[in-house]
Amino acid sequence: MKADSPPTTRRDSQCEPDSGDEILQRIANAISGVRFGSVEVVIQDSRVVQIERKEKFRFDKNSRG
Repeated sequence: MKADSPPTTRRDSQCEPDSGDEILQRIANAISGVRFGSVEVVIQDSRVVQIERKEKFRFDKNSRG
């Protein structure tokens, strides 16, 4: 590879949803199954560009020995 050639980037169709319905489905999938946590939708220029899911696992204090 030449040093002056630009790096190649892989475009994955999973990273670029086709429709608003697909974006809503991905948001719903991110929300489902989370007991404690958050889902953040990042928007730029009125378009969804990223969905982040943060999940927390909580443990009962009384069960620790």
